Amino acid sequence: MKTDKLVGSRIKTMREAKSISLDELSQRSGLDRLQIESIEENRDFPSLSPLIKIARALGVRPGTFLDDSDNIGPVVSRRENYRKSVSFSTTQASSHTHMDYFSLASDKSDRHLEPFFITVAPRREAEEFQLSSHEGEEFLFCLEGSLEIIYGTSTYRLDEGDSIYYDSIVAHHVHAADEKGAKILAAVYTPI
Repeated sequence: MKTDKLVGSRIKTMREAKSISLDELSQRSGLDRLQIESIEENRDFPSLSPLIKIARALGVRPGTFLDDSDNIGPVVSRRENYRKSVSFSTTQASSHTHMDYFSLASDKSDRHLEPFFITVAPRREAEEFQLSSHEGEEFLFCLEGSLEIIYGTSTYRLDEGDSIYYDSIVAHHVHAADEKGAKILAAVYTPI
């Protein structure tokens, strides 16, 4: 079963275990009740920002929704095992970004950092981007291709071998700089 089909179910299970109603989760997270319902029923997979807001409202790490085991020792990720793709694309008309995230630590419990290998779809001409923000920090290293990062009122371009580290509370958007796409290594930290 694909990871993105489990996330909504895990959110619902955690919410119910904590005796939190949909309305209360909506109020705590600042998200629309219908959006949360859609996520819990696996009709819509959230972008990273709503996932982080839900995690904070439930008092858990965002990676908790992706965890597969309770391994407390080191975790080794092999390239041939990058099969569990998690898509954080949105369904909003103004956001056509698509990135496939491959968790590099889903088997590690109690982690504070979320490392990902990410493939970024090629940029579409005249594409509009919806910026998002969430608490925490992000580190991106461009492995292949070129990225464009809109960060507040500035825009940064990363080519192969370049990196950026930023506070993710500032509205931002990451996408391919051109029609070739990109591959990146990312580490996301979000305080609980």
